[in-house]
Amino acid sequence: MKTAIVYYSLGGNTAYAAQLLAEGLDADLIAIRPVKAYPDTGFRKFFWGGKSAVMAETPALEPYEFRAEEYDRVVFGFPVWAGNVAPPLRTFAKENREALSGRRLYAFACQGGSGAEKALKKLALCLGTESFAGTLVLEDPKDRPGGEKDRKIEEFREILKKGIAD
Repeated sequence: MKTAIVYYSLGGNTAYAAQLLAEGLDADLIAIRPVKAYPDTGFRKFFWGGKSAVMAETPALEPYEFRAEEYDRVVFGFPVWAGNVAPPLRTFAKENREALSGRRLYAFACQGGSGAEKALKKLALCLGTESFAGTLVLEDPKDRPGGEKDRKIEEFREILKKGIAD
């Protein structure tokens, strides 16, 4: 089974988790980026990112290469912003919703506080699916590393390897 890990990362936590998940899976990592970058420090980071997430914005993305027909499984990774999916991933979901039909979909969310479960449900709705074959919630795995987070990533990687639901 061929796997794609599609992710958006602002502070590096989601990219860190995506790279760890990809190890041993022979997965393609597909980083998506908005054309206009979000502020990544201070008050502006939380204000603009939170506003964009709450308003369910779909920013234009830099060109990316993704052909859904090449993958059996697609894993989505994103930071949680104000209890929502980060807007660049919302754009990707909107642009690829139809092409993703029939694929096994998984998702992981990185958060500094709370709201991941709610955000995962919103992403499932964006993708037109009832639920994911597997999910993972992490609290800032790069910024606050620890054995428990590494164990969760390893367990999720095993679920992906087996292609079973969690």
